[in-house]
Amino acid sequence: MRPSTAATGTRARAIVGVVASGNLEVLLERGLPANVCVIDVATAAHGFAAVWEAVVGDFVTRQPAGGLHISINDGGARPDMVSLRLAQGVRLIEEL
Repeated sequence: MRPSTAATGTRARAIVGVVASGNLEVLLERGLPANVCVIDVATAAHGFAAVWEAVVGDFVTRQPAGGLHISINDGGARPDMVSLRLAQGVRLIEEL
């Protein structure tokens, strides 16, 4: 995906959330070019690809996700929880 801007800060990785019913774990790692963001989603809930694409697309448009490889381990989280955890992850990795 093509992010709007690159993530700032120097932290190499950040993790937020927990894998549990209705929640998810998000691991963010630096190492990609500043104009690239890769997001991998592991979930047991099938049939929601369009919802995931909408949530992830909105995140990449609104948050500075450039240069990040993001791994999501989903435990059946709702879209608003996914957006919250992604925003928390970016905030954490941008801390100095």
